[in-house]
Amino acid sequence: MRLIFVQPAVGHRRDGGYPRGWLMEPLSLATLAGLCPPDVEKCFFDDRLEDIDFDMPADAVLLPVETYTARRSYEIASAFRERGVPVIAGGFHATLMPDEVGRYAEAVVVGEAEGVFDELLDDLRHRTLRPRYAGIASAGELPAVLADRSLYRGRRYLSVRLLEAARGCGNVCDFCAIHAFYGKRRRRRPLETVLSELRSLPPRALKFFVDDNFTADPAATKELLRAMIPLRCRWVTQMSIHAAHDEELLNLLHRAGCVGVLVGFESLEVETLRRMGKTFNSMRGGYEVALDNLRRHRIAVYATFVFGYDSDKPQVFEEVFDFAMRQEFYVAAFNHLIPFPGTPLHARLEQEGRLFSSAWWLDPAYRFGMVPFAPLNISAHELTEKCQDLRRRFYSLRRILARCNRWNCGGGYLGRNFLPVNLLQRFEVGRRTGFPLGREGRTEPLLCVNGEREEFHTPARSGWEGGGGAAGV
Repeated sequence: MRLIFVQPAVGHRRDGGYPRGWLMEPLSLATLAGLCPPDVEKCFFDDRLEDIDFDMPADAVLLPVETYTARRSYEIASAFRERGVPVIAGGFHATLMPDEVGRYAEAVVVGEAEGVFDELLDDLRHRTLRPRYAGIASAGELPAVLADRSLYRGRRYLSVRLLEAARGCGNVCDFCAIHAFYGKRRRRRPLETVLSELRSLPPRALKFFVDDNFTADPAATKELLRAMIPLRCRWVTQMSIHAAHDEELLNLLHRAGCVGVLVGFESLEVETLRRMGKTFNSMRGGYEVALDNLRRHRIAVYATFVFGYDSDKPQVFEEVFDFAMRQEFYVAAFNHLIPFPGTPLHARLEQEGRLFSSAWWLDPAYRFGMVPFAPLNISAHELTEKCQDLRRRFYSLRRILARCNRWNCGGGYLGRNFLPVNLLQRFEVGRRTGFPLGREGRTEPLLCVNGEREEFHTPARSGWEGGGGAAGV
């Protein structure tokens, strides 16, 4: 049996161009490949890097569908289905919008695939695929599966290897699709499986634990960190800022090889954090104390901020920018709010009639970087421009050099890479703004599972503002 694994791009311009930038090996497809028995022949196409051979014979195509790649995923699915190849779809968007995804795929995996993948493959062999497979929903450890990265041989990705120790977060943030997917459930991989995977990865490659919140379970995290110390790995991850008040945890992070953490600060406004459901961010002394603790343990910070909440005041942009420069973050992201499907935020904005399109990710008028809703205290276009302006200023040459201090450039892996990383970030500013979702200019209808042909169409609620849209294409 031959399976084709496809990583969809966000979209493609008419000239075929795609802003490749920082591309890393997709972890989800490598995990699925690791679940395949030895008699399965596996082929892989990365739609961001190469043309897909739609005419390659196969028994099925596996597609991870995310909200931003949904349009392109359906185009890819349609092309394979035109040739009689069934499509199996999974991923966050497939779980949050299974009926939508099910229009374009013979089978949709809702939730985590590990518990149903063997059954799905058996049904595929017997040509008895079901429209819906319900993945693991129980608590407890994840199966002991090792990712199969042989899929990616011969392709040029960043020298960063993705892996995970656990899934889920436990926090309830109203804009976050992670909670919509997992709920409050958090599931860990077996400790020895994580260690085995670390040992199998190239020693010089930077490892990235993509856990939604690596430190969500402090006791289990400390157990893993103690076991990692002898491996002498170099890695980064994501964590909540309030974990930086745990001195023992920080000491273990440093000793286990953690050199950087992505922290979702999101806002400096207490009322905005309350609306987000992230009041825990300001616990125990606030951001400054936590950041001082991270610096003492030589852990760099990738800070992310979100703008566009109803409680945001006009001065919020300058306050956040001043804070980011004062704290001299290694890198930072300044993003506008996005109402992902399945989140309380999306439901609230839809109920209030403030979404420009309920399924904005399918709307032909939408482009990457646009704000798909009407903010309260600022126009959608101005919100986009403000975020762009913060990125340009933070990654100006003068401000990159201003952040080149003993914390960011004082030696070690991240010190050596501070300037290359920030210069690449500078180059990336705005490159994806205005980028189409799906293939730009596509006119042919899609082939649905029920045999119908249809074009993408979702009615606009109140019309789109510019917001980095068509003018940037």
